[in-house]
Amino acid sequence: MFTRSAMFVGHIHEGRENEFWSIVEAELLPVWRKMPGALTVRLFKPQRIEEGLPDLVLVQEIDYASAEAVAEAERSPVRAEGAPVVAKLMTLFDGQLHHVVYQRVL
Repeated sequence: MFTRSAMFVGHIHEGRENEFWSIVEAELLPVWRKMPGALTVRLFKPQRIEEGLPDLVLVQEIDYASAEAVAEAERSPVRAEGAPVVAKLMTLFDGQLHHVVYQRVL
């Protein structure tokens, strides 16, 4: 099992939180759910972050059966559908977006 994760590190602009989360739920989540090979999509809104770590606004995880399935999803035109939505989110957000691919060990 492989998981591709997106981490939004930074801060949502003051007063724009509801708009940010509405876009994630209504526009971005449907794209993530239709990624080719996606088995499960999870979203996390961190509630407490250890002192000294950067602020996480959103952590997204998508599970895939194999590394090849992750690579296929990354090349997919479906992924490109999410790009303008992410660009819209970034106008409400100061920070960076990072991606990590994990292999499940246990």
